[in-house]
Formats: sequence, C-alpha cells, structure tokens
Amino acid sequence: MAVTDHYEALGVSRDASTEDVKKAYRKLARQLHPDVNPEAGERFKEVSSAYETLSNPDKRRAYDMGGGQGGNGFGGQGAGFGFSDIFETFFGGAGGPGGGRGPVSRAQPGQDALIRLDVDLREAVFGAQRDIGIDTAVVCPTCDGSCCQPGTHPQTCDVCKGRGSVQRTARSLIGNVLTTSPCPSCGGYGTVIPRPCQECAGEGRVRERRQLTIRVPAGVDTGTRIQLAGQGEVGQAGGPAGDLYVEIAQRPHPTLTRRGEDLHCTVGLPFTAAALGTTIALDTLDGDRDLEIPAGTQPGEVITLRGLGAARLRSGGRGDLEVHIDAIVPTKLDDQQRDLLHQLAVARGEERPVGKVAPAQHSVFGRLKDRFGGR
Repeated sequence: MAVTDHYEALGVSRDASTEDVKKAYRKLARQLHPDVNPEAGERFKEVSSAYETLSNPDKRRAYDMGGGQGGNGFGGQGAGFGFSDIFETFFGGAGGPGGGRGPVSRAQPGQDALIRLDVDLREAVFGAQRDIGIDTAVVCPTCDGSCCQPGTHPQTCDVCKGRGSVQRTARSLIGNVLTTSPCPSCGGYGTVIPRPCQECAGEGRVRERRQLTIRVPAGVDTGTRIQLAGQGEVGQAGGPAGDLYVEIAQRPHPTLTRRGEDLHCTVGLPFTAAALGTTIALDTLDGDRDLEIPAGTQPGEVITLRGLGAARLRSGGRGDLEVHIDAIVPTKLDDQQRDLLHQLAVARGEERPVGKVAPAQHSVFGRLKDRFGGR
C-alpha cells in the first residue's frame, strides 16, 4: 500500500532536523534502490519524493501548512508546491548539481593550500633551492580518480535516466507548474557508483605526503608568498588541483638585522681607534670586507657599504649594509694609562670639560647634523 505521508515514508518525526532527514533517506535509498531491490521501485519513488520535499526548507514549510498529506498550504491540495518552485520554473531550476542544466561532472576543482617555510638570512638575500614535504590530497592510486572499484564503472541513474535532474508537475494558484530539481538518487551527476573504491571511499582522492623542490627567489622577506600553480589539493574525483602557497618566515641572524632592502650591524671600537682611525675586517654575507674607520669617528655614526644588503625582489639590484659605530669607553685603567689620558686631557684643554647639553634620546641623525654643519 502506498504511503502518502512524507514523514511516514522516511520514518522520521515531524520535528526531525534536516540532517535526520538526510540520514533516513540515505539508509532507505541503499535498501530500496532498483539496482539493489528491483521490486521496490514504487517505494523508492515515494522515499525520493519525500526527501525532495522535506530536505528543502521552503517546500517542507509549505507541505506542513497543508496538513502533512501532500498539501500546499492553500486548502490542502497539490503536492507541497511552494514559492521556491515558482522561482525554479522561471529561472532555470535549483542552482545545484543537476538543477535543470543537465548532469554535472563529479570531478570538482581542489582547494588551495598554504604552508610556512623558515629560511635563514643568507637564503632570503641570495635565494635558495629547498626540498619540502607536504601532506595533501592526491589522486587515488587505486581507482585513478574514477571513484569506482577497479574493473567497475559508474552506471546511468535509473531515476533520472542520466539527466541529473527530475521534473514534476505541481498544482498552484496559477495552474499546473512544471518544476525541475536535482535528482535525489544520484545527486545531480546522472550516474551512480554501485561499487565505490575502498581505498578512497569513493572520493577519487587520498591524503599522502609528497616531496617538492621549490626555488626561493632572492630578496624574499617574512610574509612573502610563493605561488606554485597546481601543487595544492587535488579535487574530488581527481579534479584539477588548486595552488600551493609557500609563506616565508625569515629566521633572525646573530649579527645582522634587516630593514627592508638594507642590512644593519653595530661595530664596537675602542675610543682610541675611533679617534685615531683604523681598518677592521668586517664579516658580511659576501665574505670579509675591509672597513675603513676615519679618524674622529663619533659614536652613533653610520658607515654605508653600498650593494651589500638584501636583493630587491622585483626590481633587481641590492640594498646597502649600514654599519653603526659604537665607541667603547674603558672602565678599568692602570696608573700608566690613567696618566697618559690625563696628559692628553691637559694637552687638549679638557681637564674641566664644559660638555654640550642636548635633548634626551638625541638621535643618530641629530648627532650627524651637529657634526656636519649644525653646530
């Protein structure tokens, strides 16, 4: 005997959630599908019709208003016709798989992926080649993305006959209306998979760790993203992969700091060397360089080594290496050293220095201005 109540057809209560409706339908569909139970064709149609109505909030609301016996909310006649059906009729169906536009492909585009890569300063400045491992979705090696057990193939859906959608006529205030919606049996694909691949559970993809070799361009900095097209997640049913984005994180360097394209370091000198001038060997990313310290160099002064900074990522060339000078004043002197410094002070008339008062936190730029003409 035919079941006329949709809730009774699915075996759910009237306050069942949408998820409960879906679970009930899936369970019954597996039992009643014509491929499994050829004698349950009519019952399968009833279950599919009930699911079509109760899984759609608008249709379910209209059905409930009609008293639960196929009513439409306007006098208890019709088959659950609602305003969404009118929209589907005039605007091409429900915009999901098989919604009036023919069957859709199971293969769907994959998502993009993002990973972080730590690099040291030398790699960021000069570029590098790195091997990385990523966990991502790849095409199932067992079914090669077909979603089927080896030796089997998708079969044409018996409900929609491969169209991916089903049509029904509903009575409304404006007369009979033909509506189109995704096939509840195949989900709009037009085919069903009788024996899903056990390796990927019918997804056509599995998760796997794979190795990639990437080129880190010269000049990258923390936050720079490298795009690798087609190296992201493979889509459902072996669909095209998304992109992989590698975000750079630069590790701190023991002596150099980076500010944009320029590198900075501080060199501490005895005050005698700053006063007399000297030459020191400076360890840079380009190897040792002779750094000339002019006589009379003041604490806080900056000596610029052109072209020894970070590479410019897009425009070419390199920034500079800025060397900040710090004079070291001795804290312990023996009698001879103290006597020699006293003689120097007398010779320079600095036994009782007046000193120059300046605002607190006087900047390096301010000191340079004072030294080169701002006195």
